This record gives sequence, structure tokens and C-alpha cells, in this order.
Amino acid sequence: MIFAAILAGGVGKRMGQTEKPKQFLKLGTKPIIIHTIEKFYVNSRFEKVIVLTPSEWINYTKSLVEEYIPDGDNIVVIEGGLERNDTIMAAIDYIENNYGLNEDDIILTHDSVRPFVSHRIIEDNIETALKYDACDTVFPASDTIVESRDGKKITNMPNRTFMYQGQTPQSFNILKLKKFFNELTEEEKSILTDAAKIFVLKGQDVKLVKGDVTNIKITYLYDLKVANSILDNNLNRD
Repeated sequence: MIFAAILAGGVGKRMGQTEKPKQFLKLGTKPIIIHTIEKFYVNSRFEKVIVLTPSEWINYTKSLVEEYIPDGDNIVVIEGGLERNDTIMAAIDYIENNYGLNEDDIILTHDSVRPFVSHRIIEDNIETALKYDACDTVFPASDTIVESRDGKKITNMPNRTFMYQGQTPQSFNILKLKKFFNELTEEEKSILTDAAKIFVLKGQDVKLVKGDVTNIKITYLYDLKVANSILDNNLNRD
């Protein structure tokens, strides 16, 4: 079976002084998180779309789903973890407890604040994860990448030709993801930035799925302004 995990655990500190986490802010006429959920909800290949939020925002998220997607029977809202990978593991625990785990089950993990993920990207993730067990959505880096170990001077300037900007979804064979995560040491877990690195640390290939420049992550207020422009352009084009 195929599952989606919408990761909505952030509180949006970089967004500034807002009354609620950034995923609940309005983009056009709907909250950002609803735009994102809809991209997965309309895809009939998903057995369940699992939305993971902090415990204090579960009921609020459920009320949004009921308001904007009243026929969303394949959507469930549950509590996430303290860290990103803990949240993904909470989604896997939900799947295992309710469906069991099979060898060919996959999970697409996606940021709740990336509302412009395309259906092409989602389908490419599904097919690549089914075939290769792990994939990451990326976009070629357009700027020069500068590395600094002390934050004061340049340590290295890698060849931009080989650099990519990570996006989401990141998609995995569920049994392998759970196995590899449980095999990590506490030190290895402490350096994780995302789930793809779990496979990298275990020496497993993570295939690349071509992302899109519009698949932006809404982190700052400026990003929200850009997102509204993208939304307006899409609506006018339609």
C-alpha cells in the first residue's frame, strides 16, 4: 500500500510574530496546510493521508479538514514527534497498528508548507520508491554554494554542477526505513537532518526525483508573498 505523511510539526519561529504556526496561515482563501493536503487527497493511489501535528493543534487541524475537505475519509490527523524523523516514525507506527506492514509498502513524506508540489512530482516519487526503495526530490542549485566551518570565513566552495537543493516529498520503503532507523546509533540520530540521510548512513542508494522551482517551502513572510503570487498566477492561467 501507499501512504502519505504530511509533516506539520513546526511552530514557524522564522515566520515572526504570527498567531498560529505557519502551516495554518492563509494562502489565498485557504490555509497553507489544506492546499498541501489536497494535492495528496485527490490521488486515489494513497490508502491514507496522515497529517502529523503537535498535540495542541490536532483538534484545530481536524476542524480545518472537516471544513475544507468534508469528504476526506482517507485523511487522518495524529500527533507527531519532537523531531522530524520522530514524526515520520509516528506515521509508520500508525500504519503498522492499523494496516500491518508489507514488503512493498511505501510512504511519501512531505512538508506541510510546500503547497505547490505537482502531481508529476508525487507520481514520480511513488514510482521511484516502489522500484528503488528510497528517493529524494531535488532541484539543481542555481547559486554558488559556500561552506564555512566557523561562520566567519570560507572553508570550501564545492562544484555547483554536483549540488542540488533538497525539496520534498522524500519517499521510502516503509519496512526498510523503520529497520535502518532502529539500527542507527544515538550519535547518528543526532546528526540527522532528514529521512533520506538514514539510507545514506546505511550505505543505501537514494535516487533523485526532479523537483520544480515552484515547489517552494514557505518559511518566511516573504515566502508567503511569493506563494500568493504563484497562486494568483496559477488561478489566472486556469
